[in-house]
Amino acid sequence: MNTIGIIGAMPSEMEDIRRVLKDAEIISVGGYDFYRSETGGKTVYHVCCGVATVNAAICTQILVDRFQVDGVISVGIAGGMGEKVKVCDIVISDEVLYHDVDAHFLDKYPPYCSVYRADKGMITCAAETCESQEVPCFVGRIVSGDAFISSNEVKADIAERCKPMAVDMESAAIGHCAFRNKLPFVSVRCISDNADDDGEMSFETFEKLAAKRVAGLVLTMISRL
Repeated sequence: MNTIGIIGAMPSEMEDIRRVLKDAEIISVGGYDFYRSETGGKTVYHVCCGVATVNAAICTQILVDRFQVDGVISVGIAGGMGEKVKVCDIVISDEVLYHDVDAHFLDKYPPYCSVYRADKGMITCAAETCESQEVPCFVGRIVSGDAFISSNEVKADIAERCKPMAVDMESAAIGHCAFRNKLPFVSVRCISDNADDDGEMSFETFEKLAAKRVAGLVLTMISRL
């Protein structure tokens, strides 16, 4: 890949990436600031899209239409859902889907797909990068929806229906848009909380640490893709 897009939802998820990729050219499109950087012979567009699915989808489509990226990495933090997943572990998507959309309708109508599979090469690159940095990681399903999950009851419902490793608010929309454009993608998320009744407290404590960890991994990934 020669041109890579990196999408984070919140400023805190992009701070460490932008600290390394200095002196970027800023290109404003659709109300978003896309930072263009050159590193290791690659062009990287990194953007803070804002939270939730619509923002994520808009940014992904702009990366496709305006900047012709070869692949997209969704970065940032997420709530842990798998029993073995702990705070500050990494979850790499093998597939993404919505937890708050009836999959029947997505399968019945265009694009006739409700589960969006990540690129195998990008998954392998992310996992090998975690291994080289001795960071615990899991490869599995990430689900998304337009709500911050901080309830044992809601978590249990999502876990039963979707069987995910992690939950966030953007990965499924990015994967959905990538699917429509036949664009390779992967989501690399660091767990900031357990998406339970203590989720908000844990999020506030570990947000920046988790964001810093995933930023370091993704910056290394870029050189290997």
